[in-house]
Amino acid sequence: MIQSSSSSTLTPQIPGATSRSFLALAMGGFGIGITEFVIMGLLPNVANHLKISIPDAGHVISSYALGVVVGAPLLTVLGSKYSAKNLLLFLMGLFTVFNGISALATDYYSLMLFRFLAGLPHGAYFGVGAVVASRLAKPGKEASAVASMLTGLTIANIIGVPLGTYVGVQWGWQWAFVMVAVVGLATTLALKSWIPVIPPNPSANFKSEFNIFKNINLWICIGITSIGFGGFFCWISYIAPMLTEVTRVSPESIPLWMILAGIGMTAGIILGGKLADRFSALKASIVLMFAMMAALFLSGLLAPYPIATFVMIFLTGTFAMAQCPPIQMLLIQNSQGGEMLGSSLGQASFNIGNSLGAFLGGLPLVMGYSYASPTWVGALMSLVGIFFAFMLMKRVSGFFWARS
Repeated sequence: MIQSSSSSTLTPQIPGATSRSFLALAMGGFGIGITEFVIMGLLPNVANHLKISIPDAGHVISSYALGVVVGAPLLTVLGSKYSAKNLLLFLMGLFTVFNGISALATDYYSLMLFRFLAGLPHGAYFGVGAVVASRLAKPGKEASAVASMLTGLTIANIIGVPLGTYVGVQWGWQWAFVMVAVVGLATTLALKSWIPVIPPNPSANFKSEFNIFKNINLWICIGITSIGFGGFFCWISYIAPMLTEVTRVSPESIPLWMILAGIGMTAGIILGGKLADRFSALKASIVLMFAMMAALFLSGLLAPYPIATFVMIFLTGTFAMAQCPPIQMLLIQNSQGGEMLGSSLGQASFNIGNSLGAFLGGLPLVMGYSYASPTWVGALMSLVGIFFAFMLMKRVSGFFWARS
């Protein structure tokens, strides 16, 4: 049998962590969450100011996502020989500068470039931050520590994105990026003050980092993330038209429904961390993916009913984001010798899942089916993710209830 590394085999914990250490990491997630999602509500403003179409303005979102996919492995590997604290400071410095200059874009092409650059540190920050959080955590609480960092991302959807959208609409879309840059600067100062010194890995080098790609288990984890979790993006990508066209709610109420989804996501992050600590990352991931598959199926089935949809939006957000801490731990556990690179691949995989889910979820709409149909495509994608997870379980232990 092929054994995967467990949390107990990760680099030993580093003393000196406090609750402020995890707050500093979460602040970075908060800023990243704002910059990734606030642009979606400001596309008409951007298009009008730059005199381009809304579809062209939408390319700005794709440009940022491309930056995430490129930057996650590249910056992590380039910084592998440096202290994790210094690498986090560098990444957040890049994040602050590139979001700040995004506000200075004067045309379509400069904004595309600046958003690509702003996306570069995104995945690397979460990848390095997840490893740092797990090393600063008390033994047996590694997944909960990773979850504490990821809560910044979900809280951004409850508070930061609505606030950034309001600022951008009232005073110009550029000010939303100025706000993000301010959050980035505050995060940089918090990381410098509250993260303890973490010695660099003296054995780190390009060869050892890239050796992790020889591990089949890592590729299976990437499949779980890109395809299985990609089902979530089938739902979230088309949630607004589903609500207005199938559930028949008013367009003005959509932000409130999205806040409800954000609350569910925040609850899910906490739930996922606790389950992964209690039962192992792989078992938690399988159970939660089953739950998300059921929630996606029921979301489409119950979409015509507002009260049921209210409940399902919360539950779908909860079960979807609950998978993030265990998935992040699976990537770390199956990347021995290159944990930070493996961890950073999570954000690249999530963005691949974003593109894949949005594309596949749109296929039934092209065929003339209702706006509830993408959720069923998402359920099928989750089923594929479950298949990959059972494949990993068999490779690790040969049966489901062994601890991975």
